[in-house]
Amino acid sequence: MNRRTLLASAALAAMALAGTAQAQAMDKAKACFVYVGPINDGGWTQAHHVAVLKTQEHFGDKVEFIWQESVPEGADSERVMTQMALSGCNIIFATSFGYMDATNTVAAKFPNVKFEHATGYKREHANVTTYNARFYEGRAVQGHIAGRMTRSNKIGYIASFPIPEVVMGINSYFLHARKANPAVELSVIWVYSWFDPAKEADAAKALIDQGVDVIASHTDSTAPLAEAAKAGGAVLGFGQARDMEEYKPLPRVASIIDRWDAYYIERIQAVLDGTWQAQDSWDGLAKGAVEIGEFTGLPADVTAEAAALRDSIAAGTYHPFTGPINRQDGTPWLAAGQVAPDGDLLGMGFFVEGITGDVPK
Repeated sequence: MNRRTLLASAALAAMALAGTAQAQAMDKAKACFVYVGPINDGGWTQAHHVAVLKTQEHFGDKVEFIWQESVPEGADSERVMTQMALSGCNIIFATSFGYMDATNTVAAKFPNVKFEHATGYKREHANVTTYNARFYEGRAVQGHIAGRMTRSNKIGYIASFPIPEVVMGINSYFLHARKANPAVELSVIWVYSWFDPAKEADAAKALIDQGVDVIASHTDSTAPLAEAAKAGGAVLGFGQARDMEEYKPLPRVASIIDRWDAYYIERIQAVLDGTWQAQDSWDGLAKGAVEIGEFTGLPADVTAEAAALRDSIAAGTYHPFTGPINRQDGTPWLAAGQVAPDGDLLGMGFFVEGITGDVPK
């Protein structure tokens, strides 16, 4: 065991012995962020980083901000979070689903550090919080547009990993496309990556070759829109995580925009105030955690319909998962008028009726 390892082990032991002392207000804090992609990925990580910069501007010199980009999920993220905790971070935001186990592992060793895990569901320790956004609400709006705008009746979806967040997005997209156009067929391609522009571009090309003319994606780069742009307006797409305004007015006809700065300000302020408590947060259109970007290149009636759907979801008068809805095998899931419980959505591992292909295991 080398000297660095001995020092790290001693520090870990000291932190563990310190226990979970009562939180106290502090004049200054250190907030740290772990990113799964580069800060200029064009999507998910860039949206988080823009929020961090806004949060940094809000707090000024009261809070020191540290971030590390392109951290792989797994052992590397555990190492990075451990180093952050040892460096004096008071709160650590782990901004990818695959950081879930590592977050809880490191949290157990540093009970006086606050850990916030994005899109996860495990809170094994009193110093761990989960936070998420109801992206499926935006998928409903995208799905309606896809159903109304497709000419081939073939729409596509580029999916990252088969986790509940992604599966519920696919289901919401398809359900609302099918409501707008009962003839719609959906093709899903899994790329098993959050950020891989080459794979995302290949997936978009494959969908276009199949006759798909509207593509949604749950990946982090602008590659799908770049491929759609090559079709000269014949293939439409959507901004993901950020507006991706560089592709307006076509092929990008709308977008799901992630807004994290209000949440980051609230949680860091709680650390400063000594009032931070573990919680599960899942907000959407109603509280501005999810926004729908400007509608561009659409007929006036489609724009009006999409805006009305967005507004009804935000007002709470409509829920995208309202029955009757069957599972893929035709068995009932939600009865007429029944709204899906959050627990069902957060654990969703099945496709709804009408989608072909399986959810990978």
